[in-house]
Amino acid sequence: MDRTITIAVPAPIPHGHRIEVVERIDDAGSRSVVVVTDLETRIHYRQESSHASDAVTWTGRVIECVIAPTRGGVKTMLVVDPTGPGSAEADVALRGADAAADAARIEALRWGGGDTVPAPEPPRFW
Repeated sequence: MDRTITIAVPAPIPHGHRIEVVERIDDAGSRSVVVVTDLETRIHYRQESSHASDAVTWTGRVIECVIAPTRGGVKTMLVVDPTGPGSAEADVALRGADAAADAARIEALRWGGGDTVPAPEPPRFW
């Protein structure tokens, strides 16, 4: 699942480059990007001056990079394909897959296809 992140600094990261994203998650569950590191060039694009202790780090590959001027400065929008063991939302996706499998199992049992024993075949006359 692709993720779109926006940072308030110009970060011209080419398509296909691997990046590391450090995000801070507040109590309400909203995410804010602290640092984006281009792993190919080792350039850090820092949005805030300090790391938070509750920061989450994940890696991904850049699919699209758009740099646009705004009234407050320049913003960079990156569309990223999360990869690796630290991918964000992986636990959510797994929980969703487990819930879908449970729902399918319950639906199969409800319609009588999961735990019934087939009726014996009648004897055939040839």
